[in-house]
Amino acid sequence: MTVQLRKDLTDFEKFVLVEKGTEAPGTGEHLNRFESGVYCCKNCGSDLYTADSKFAAHCGWPSFDHEIEGSVLRVPDNDGLRTEIVCNFCNAHLGHVFTGEDYTPLNVRHCVNSISLEFKPAVKKVSRALLASGCFWGTEFHFAKAKGVLQTCVGYAGGHLENPTYKQVCAGNTGHLEVVEVFYNSESISYENMLKLFFETHDFTQTNGQGPDIGSQYLSAVFFESEDERQEIVKVIKLLEEKGHKVATQIRPMSHFYVAENHHQKYYFKEAQTPYCHVYRKIFS
Repeated sequence: MTVQLRKDLTDFEKFVLVEKGTEAPGTGEHLNRFESGVYCCKNCGSDLYTADSKFAAHCGWPSFDHEIEGSVLRVPDNDGLRTEIVCNFCNAHLGHVFTGEDYTPLNVRHCVNSISLEFKPAVKKVSRALLASGCFWGTEFHFAKAKGVLQTCVGYAGGHLENPTYKQVCAGNTGHLEVVEVFYNSESISYENMLKLFFETHDFTQTNGQGPDIGSQYLSAVFFESEDERQEIVKVIKLLEEKGHKVATQIRPMSHFYVAENHHQKYYFKEAQTPYCHVYRKIFS
């Protein structure tokens, strides 16, 4: 699987993430970082390591003795000797993994390039948003990369059937919409700016689906948890209407969220593709 790159990566970041290069020892920004937080993939933003897995190996690169389950893939290195580690969601190169060194009780060392990682400090204020804008693959693609977003998960909400499957939702008679659950640091990104990103990444004027995806499960909707959130949604929609847009987005009270099958999570990152009907276009100044 090839790496689907972020557009704002530097040449050296591409050298490490795609060409499997290595930064010079002792130079990485995360080498001596030990505060609480999460280390995520520089390319796709997926969470890879928690701070409690990091230890001082004095090897010149950040070291971890375990990854977040399912986040890191081990593959044979081209040198035929070592084991390479890559992001399991986008295949970006991270570094190498070694065993038998007795640094920690787990006896494992993930030797990772700092430049392959971004650090998200522990936050005190985590907020949640539930958004529907057509195929949830495309919606998640944009929010998973947004600054301040901590975690995304695709699923179903708004219908009457408990524990629906993708096939059942696609049949169009469950009442469910394809949605993305987004946890974000509200100290880094406001709910208003979350909404603006939502509207800037899909056609909120379409009444029968999204792009070529036609059906009730693909409708545009925002689920609110409080009156303050509902008022924020109304305010942003009013801004769009003042710009001459006819907004078809529904405003719905929060509904139970059902997690979709694992195949659908981080779909575009795993498939190294980009959304076919979710394209960012700036609307708000």
